[in-house]
Amino acid sequence: QVLLVESGGGLVQAGGSLRLVCAASGFSFSRYAMGWFRQAPGKEREFVAAIRRDAGETSYVDSVKGRFTISRDNAKNTVYLQMNNLKPEDTAVYSCAANGEYGPLRTAAARYNTWGQGTQVTVSS
Repeated sequence: QVLLVESGGGLVQAGGSLRLVCAASGFSFSRYAMGWFRQAPGKEREFVAAIRRDAGETSYVDSVKGRFTISRDNAKNTVYLQMNNLKPEDTAVYSCAANGEYGPLRTAAARYNTWGQGTQVTVSS
């Protein structure tokens, strides 16, 4: 069974940090690029970050550059999102997703075919 399970969300004050963890199982994790997306209430799902299968390339949405870092450990079938200097506008449900395509990193949610259930991140002002 293909599974992605996120954890690490929670409530934090503005300026604080959280590390999200996405544990993968049921597929060849190291063959997939991985992405993080978020969706706030009443808003469209938004690309946050992506990482190549070998971790040799990463991509971020402009609003998180310099604050968020995506990384992965293929030996542990896990991808991480370190979030620093959090802002109230970062409040959303964060989901990880897998993309099996080769080529450039994808930012469109439709290109990802496996999704986790999401973890809530709430940043208070």
